[in-house]
Amino acid sequence: MTTTSLPSSAVQAPPRRLTGRLRLTLAVLLVAQFMLAVDFSILNVALPAIGDDLGFSLSGLQWIATAFALCAAGFTLFFGRIGDLIGRKRIFLGSLALLGAASLAGGLAPTPEILIVARIAQGLATAAATPAGLALLTTSFPEGPLRQKALGLNGALMSAGFTAGAVLGGVLTDVLSWRWAFFINVPVALAVLLVAPAVIAESRPAVRPRLDLPGALSVTLGLLGVVYGLTQAGEHGWTHPLALAGLVAGIVLLGLFFLIERRAAQPLVPLNVLRKPTVAWGNLIGLLAFVTETSLVYLLTLYLQKTLGFTALAAGLSFGVLGLGTVAGGLLAPKVIARTSTVAVLVGGGVLQAVSTAALLLLGDTSASMGLLLPATFLGGVGNMLVIVGFMVTATTGLPDREQGLATGLASMSQQIGITMGTPIMSAIVTAATAGVATGAAVLHGVTVAIAVNAALVLLGVLLAALFLRGRRGA
Repeated sequence: MTTTSLPSSAVQAPPRRLTGRLRLTLAVLLVAQFMLAVDFSILNVALPAIGDDLGFSLSGLQWIATAFALCAAGFTLFFGRIGDLIGRKRIFLGSLALLGAASLAGGLAPTPEILIVARIAQGLATAAATPAGLALLTTSFPEGPLRQKALGLNGALMSAGFTAGAVLGGVLTDVLSWRWAFFINVPVALAVLLVAPAVIAESRPAVRPRLDLPGALSVTLGLLGVVYGLTQAGEHGWTHPLALAGLVAGIVLLGLFFLIERRAAQPLVPLNVLRKPTVAWGNLIGLLAFVTETSLVYLLTLYLQKTLGFTALAAGLSFGVLGLGTVAGGLLAPKVIARTSTVAVLVGGGVLQAVSTAALLLLGDTSASMGLLLPATFLGGVGNMLVIVGFMVTATTGLPDREQGLATGLASMSQQIGITMGTPIMSAIVTAATAGVATGAAVLHGVTVAIAVNAALVLLGVLLAALFLRGRRGA
């Protein structure tokens, strides 16, 4: 069954420049995406304070992050497709309302159980709002320079939000209370909800197809299994029964999903879309980009605190330079794509990120190493954001508006899973390399080994772009 979406551009010639309304639309969507990115990292520094205040056990504390990550990654594709069916604007506004309510509940939580429920609700809201917001962005801006500029700004603020979350979480926890790491979402969500209905045009199918429920259940449960297995592997090791059970169950369910999609009359993910090289390879390259840079933040946090003796707040502030690099990369990427191609950006950005990451292999055990760490993370941030914007443009180009929810759902899923996978993978590498020893020298050795793996994964992304996307120039 063929569907057509009805964005405002369907009845008007696409604008060549940003109009006042488009600027306001862009601002609203970027604020929302920045808030969602901040949520991924804002509680990391606050976890010990939350545990002391609410009485979390040491083993239960990790569920504050895991409960959020499971839902944010596992339900992204499902909600992305739901937005295609009932309207992306409706899903976007509803999810932001849920995020505001869940954040208020989390900030007021008197017990660990209520806090975990609030984190689950925040994860579900993020899983719905991220692909819906990205789909509204791509359908509001036509393919070409305007969309590339919008995706560049979105990528810059998204990555900067992840870094800002670590800094903001430390400041709020030290100055006020960990509860403000939740409360800060409430006024932002309210502001977006007040402005968005008047400036964002709805995008919905003219004919509503049936939901592929077996496909939705299998892919959602499969992703939940994989993400759960990865988080358990990061905590207990790759051979732990819970890690193995989660990974095996997830892989089996994802295999079942592809079998279901081959036979479904109206599949959740049409396999012809997955066969497009831009979608398949673009998403794999994007996943590697998120795995590497977000996990590098974790590795450098270990280095700064365990080897150099920095406080959590000082370590968080050190990543401000990385945040500046990502903003610079996001602003630069659309201009480079316009002058060259998306493949050139993917390859060039990946090489810059790989070289900058490899330079961190020279880190030592004295504070003099900050002279290397700061410029390397800045340049690495520029390179990583070039790759992320190139991935977003590649993975959403050449598809009709009716499939933009699917395309952005896949892209958002790659983002969420990459962010979730990176830290457990690198944590397991550090644990194996240090053999359980937590001295500064041992941690430095473990971090160095993990950084080498990180740089190799970046180079893998470069190789994939060069081999499988060559000749595919940007719009």
